[in-house]
Amino acid sequence: MKLEGKVALVTGGFKGAGRGIVDVFLKYGAKVIVLDYDEEVTTMNSDNVIASHVDIRNVDDVRLAIDEAMEKMESLDILVNNAGVCKLVPFADMTDEERDYHFDINIKGTWNVTKCALPYLKEGSAIVNMSSVTGPNVADPGEVAYATSKAAVLGFTKSLAAELASKKIRVNAVMPGYIHTPMVDNMAKDSNPDNPESVIEGIASAVPLKRLATPEEIGELVAFLGCSESSYITGQGIIIDGGSTLPETTTVGV
Repeated sequence: MKLEGKVALVTGGFKGAGRGIVDVFLKYGAKVIVLDYDEEVTTMNSDNVIASHVDIRNVDDVRLAIDEAMEKMESLDILVNNAGVCKLVPFADMTDEERDYHFDINIKGTWNVTKCALPYLKEGSAIVNMSSVTGPNVADPGEVAYATSKAAVLGFTKSLAAELASKKIRVNAVMPGYIHTPMVDNMAKDSNPDNPESVIEGIASAVPLKRLATPEEIGELVAFLGCSESSYITGQGIIIDGGSTLPETTTVGV
């Protein structure tokens, strides 16, 4: 129960990696505030969860949701900026609207939530941002907007960590490879509408561990970065990708 007595705020916590994070946090004894664009998120409300339907692109709505949630909580110990989107579009064909869709949610949304939550974070708190290996380390065709946004999140993490160190607030980023989530299922459909499962199988075959991550495995890393066990880690991007960024070539080896 390493998070017992802690309060965490998780964006995009209704499905996918966010839901895995929420479930792991609850397992370790935390209470969780969930902000999500899906209107069904309110079905998560319980004694240990305060869930609100929020568009993180709207800073006024974010501030209102956080302020209302904090009226019911004594403190905020962990902020997890997990909400994000990815739509595969070739750079030459990408519209400004499709570009801004990624930037407004992945970058500005993370900025908005952090700005509104920061006044509630006390000494010893932790911020965990969801970056990716896509952008800082690797990329596939059609991911220019997504890769750019996730590289920006890593830069945001490092700079914010330097700024908040004096307040004893740690800031780190999680950099996943492929996680088996609805977002990845949609990317598989974009890549091969006739056989999306073949895309998932192809992703898994290229990973040394031969599978995609589960949302709960991401949650375990986020929980570690949010608790006192990681008290001397800040400003870092932690890769969790099953070794997918490890191979140097596809032909050399014994």
